[in-house]
Order: sequence, then structure tokens, then C-alpha cells
Amino acid sequence: MANWYDRAIIYQIYPKSFQDSNGDGIGDLNGIRQRIPYLKSLGINAVWLNPVFVSPQVDNGYDVSNYYAIDPSMGTMEDMENLLSELHDAGIRVIMDFVLNHTSYQHPWFQDAIHNKDSIYRDYYIFAKGKDGKEPNNWGSFFGGSVWEKDPAGTDEYYFHLFDKKMPDLNWKNPEVRHAMLDVAEFWLKKGIDGLRIDAFIHIGKADLRQNYPTDSDDDQPIVAEPFFANLSQVQKWLRPFCKQIKADYPDTLLLGEAASANVNLAVDYTLPRNELMDTVITFRYFTENLTKLDESFSTRYQPRDLDIPAFKQNQVVWQQTLSNVSLPTLYWNNHDMSRVATRFAKDEQQVKGLAMLMYLQRGIPVIYYGEELGLKNLHFDTAEPFNDITVDEFLASAIKAGKTKEQALEMVSKMHKLAARNVMPWDDSDNSGFTTGEPWNVGVPANADNVAGEENDNNSVLNFYRQLIDLKKTDLFTNGTYYLFDTNRYTYVYERDLEDEVGIVAVSLSSKKEMIELPIGNYDIKLKTGTCELVNNQLTLAPGSGVVLIKK
Repeated sequence: MANWYDRAIIYQIYPKSFQDSNGDGIGDLNGIRQRIPYLKSLGINAVWLNPVFVSPQVDNGYDVSNYYAIDPSMGTMEDMENLLSELHDAGIRVIMDFVLNHTSYQHPWFQDAIHNKDSIYRDYYIFAKGKDGKEPNNWGSFFGGSVWEKDPAGTDEYYFHLFDKKMPDLNWKNPEVRHAMLDVAEFWLKKGIDGLRIDAFIHIGKADLRQNYPTDSDDDQPIVAEPFFANLSQVQKWLRPFCKQIKADYPDTLLLGEAASANVNLAVDYTLPRNELMDTVITFRYFTENLTKLDESFSTRYQPRDLDIPAFKQNQVVWQQTLSNVSLPTLYWNNHDMSRVATRFAKDEQQVKGLAMLMYLQRGIPVIYYGEELGLKNLHFDTAEPFNDITVDEFLASAIKAGKTKEQALEMVSKMHKLAARNVMPWDDSDNSGFTTGEPWNVGVPANADNVAGEENDNNSVLNFYRQLIDLKKTDLFTNGTYYLFDTNRYTYVYERDLEDEVGIVAVSLSSKKEMIELPIGNYDIKLKTGTCELVNNQLTLAPGSGVVLIKK
């Protein structure tokens, strides 16, 4: 029997930014409850909530200090239970973000570990002695600087953190840690949630901590030595019992893993049913960008870049074909960790629609980032302060040294940084867009004025296009059909979905000029389109940025 998530259309909600119900400027659980009618009208059937656990918010909830309670800024446990119940009544499943690689430094385990060197929780984290008066190795954190921080207890040891120094990594080598995290997961599954989006699971295994990452540099700066802490063999070994137990106790649970740097072969390993791990994975290797226009005279970290269309087509078809008899790929354009598709890749509103059509009608599970269905763009920030990010400071210094103005550098950061993609949801054209009666937590300059109320009654809006697209995705053809990418020129993306006698063709132009495509012989009905297209004697003509879905009669 098919699983419910084989037909899932997931809507990712960043709770802080979706709807504030109490005027404190921070979105919350009751705010989401208020917007259930909107979620239902959109046609989605599952929501993924970014973390709502108790947290000091060093990393917007990904630093958890209590896995068994709701952060007060989000509401109460009763609010969470009510939200679960009402979403289920609306036919919408709930997927919770689950952070298992690290905790907050305020978590009682870590606090006990650093205040009592004989604590049993000392081994819940990764501690190591320094080497030659320095850190144990030269590995660098994803958030800048070293992965090592001096033990606050004043010993000669350091503790390990892949992310912020206030987010110490858990020691998954310790079976007690593995057992404790399973207990947390099952606590929430017992509450009635339907799935777990498992954050950063590929990092739970680390190489020998004595091993430096070889470099030819003499500056002694930390290096993000990802091969030493991503996708190691221990990940599967330690995670398999965790996943097996969840499936044994709650068989309908969706396990959606964040495998940021996994290639397609690792995705097979992680999702092959007999491996008893994930059902599907999200990978940042999904997109191929054109790096030829980057300015090498300064840091490229936040320099905008276009989609490399030929490489993107190759990448997509490899993922589609490699996973065809294994699992469903996760289909997405953006999320809370990257800039919005309308800023990053799309040139205009029409291309936003075309890219959505291109992506979500492929074989796989769509994950739509809140506001994406409005064509929402990144915020713009005039200062560096809101980012509170050492990598932004480093980029600005590098760009200014190379001759860029501060304004130019900040414009680049705003186009690429994840904070700028965490806009408050624009519901209407009132003060603060109907999000809050207070001051929004994320205050930047909106790049566009689109909002739900304004798009509701516009038949040509991005919102209503997404509704039609979601309805089409729910059909058997676009859920269960096979996938075949046509050989076309570099600026068109054309594929076929087949299911028994049904045939559908999706054709999208990514070109700045008119494109002509020869289709297989047959009679076709236009099911959905954006822009201008013309079909004469099996020759399809697409205007720049246009797209169409054809169903063979």
C-alpha cells in the first residue's frame, strides 16, 4: 500500500515569520492556526514547521535547550496540541523539524557537562585536549572560525561545534545519546505529528579528531574540512536503529532528512528501503550555478550568480533517473537556509511561475517555502547589524577592500543571505502587512509589495497559478507517472510524464528569445500555461520565459 507521503505536497512554515497572534512581532503557533483556511485553500496537504522548541534563539530555534517544551515566544504545549488537531481536521499532516546533531549551550546536559567534569553528560558532547597550545585540529565551523571552543570549566580541553559556538555537537558515538534522541522523537510522534524533518543528520559522525586537514596555506586559519564531518560511514550505522525503531512504533511516519552535501549516490544509500533510513532527503547539491561571472578580486560567498541551465538539466535528470526505482526526490527551489527563488534565479513573475511548473511536476515530493506562492523576494538590509553573522562582516570587508561601496556589498548580501529570505508573510496592505500589530522581528525593506489579499482575486497572480499547479500535481499522472527528459536546446526544459495510456508534457523556456520545440506526434490539450505559447502541427513555440503543460488526447 502506498504511503501518505508519496502524495505529499509540503508547505514549509518558518513560524517566526508566518503570523503573529499576540502583537509581540514574532510569529507563533496560534498565528498558524488562524491561517489554516488559507493553507487549505492553497491545496497543500502537509506542513513542515521549523523548530518551535525552547531555545535561546542564537540560531532561530536550531539551538534547542528543551526538546520537550514549546518556546514561550511560539506559545504553549496546549497551543501545539490544538494546532495539530486543527491541521489534522483540515486534512493537513504535520512534520516537525528535529535537531539531533547539536543542542544549545543552555541545554541542561551541556550545563552539567561544563560545571562538573565527572558528569555523565560530559560524554554527551565532544571534548578533546588541545595540541601544542592550540585547538585539537584545524577544522573550521560552518559559521566561521574554528569548530573548537575552550571548555568553560577551565580544563585543558575544547568542545566541538560545527555551527555557532553556543551550539555544541552531540556525541553520537555514545549509545546513551542515541537513546535519548529516540526518546525525544517518540515523545512528539506520540503527540500525533506525522513526520520528522531531520536536521543535519549527515554530520553526526566525525573523523579522528587528531587529524588536521592538509593545506598549503601558511596563515593557520581554520578550514571547513567537510570530508571529516559529513556523510561518514558511522552516520548510517548509528542512525539505522533510530529510524528502524520509529518505523516499528509509528509506521506512517515520514522521515525527511537534510543531507545538505549528499550527492545522488549517497541519496540512494540514505533512501533505499532496505537500508531502513530516510524516506527522502533534501540536498543542496540540487542546484548548479554559473560561477564564470564571479569577481575573484574579493570573497565570492555572497556574490549573486545565475543558474547554469545546461548543468542544471544534467543534474536534475541524473537525480530523477538514479532515484527512479529507489525513492521520491524532494523537489524545491528555496528554503530557510537560502535566498528566495524570485530573487536568486527568476528574472520576473512569469519566470517564477515557469520555474515552479518545471520543478514541481517532476517525479517527487514538492516542498514549497512560505511566500514562494506569492512570488515573494528577499528583503533588503541597509546595514550589516541585522545579519549578526561573522561571514557577512568578512564579506563586506573583502568587497570594500576590492573597491565596492558598502551599499553595493550589502545589496549582494541581501540577495544571497538566508536572513533576507525569512520575510514576514505579507497578508494584506495594512501596517506590517497583516502579520502583526507590533514591530516585526525581521525588519528589512521588502523588494516587492505582493500580498495574499491582493493576489486572491487576480486570476493571473502567482498565488492562483500555484493553486492550479498544486491541483495538477495531485493527479495520478504527475504523482505516479514515469519521467523522461527530452533532448532540447540549452534554454528549454521539456519532459514527459507517462502513466499507462496517459501522457503529459511539461515545456518551459528559460530563454530571453522565442524558442521552438518539436513534440512527438499527437493531439494535445493545454492544461496549464504561463506566458505565450502556440502549438501548430506538433511544433511548440514558447515566448521568452513561457511554459505550458500539455496532455495528450
